[in-house]
Amino acid sequence: MLKIHFGEMDNVYYGPGWFVNNYTQDWLADDLVGRMIKDVDKSEYAGGELINSSVLGPISPRDLSGGVKTLISIYNNPNLVFDATSCGENCAKWLLEIGKNKDVLVNLQYPMQFKGCEPFEIYIENTGTVVKNEEDYILTALDLLHED
Repeated sequence: MLKIHFGEMDNVYYGPGWFVNNYTQDWLADDLVGRMIKDVDKSEYAGGELINSSVLGPISPRDLSGGVKTLISIYNNPNLVFDATSCGENCAKWLLEIGKNKDVLVNLQYPMQFKGCEPFEIYIENTGTVVKNEEDYILTALDLLHED
C-alpha cells in the first residue's frame, strides 16, 4: 500500500541524488520501470547505460527527470523513505502502482493530486487513516501541511 507522511520527517532520502549514487542497470530493465520512464519522461531504456529520449536524444540514466529517478528509487528500495516532493503529478499514478505491489512510505511537502486515479487507498501516516477518494485525500493533505 502507498503510505504518505506529510510535512517534515527525519531519515528521508532525496530520490534524484540517491538514485545517481546507487542505481544498478538491472533496475532499468524491469518492465514497470520501463513503463514509468516511457510515460513520465517520454523515453525508452535501450540497454546498458543508454536511454533514448524523445526530447533530448541519447541520455544516461543519470539524466532522467527527478521524478522518474525518485520513482525508481522507491520501487527498488521499499524499506527506505524517499521525499516524493520531487515527483510531479505525472508520477501520482505510478506511486499508486508501486503501492499495489509493495508497502512503501513516502514523504510529501505538497498535496500531490491523484486526479483520475480513483478508486485508490492511501494510508496517511500522520493520522493513521486510509483515504479512498481525491476529496478526502486533498482535505487531509491540506490540513496536515498547514499545521503550525
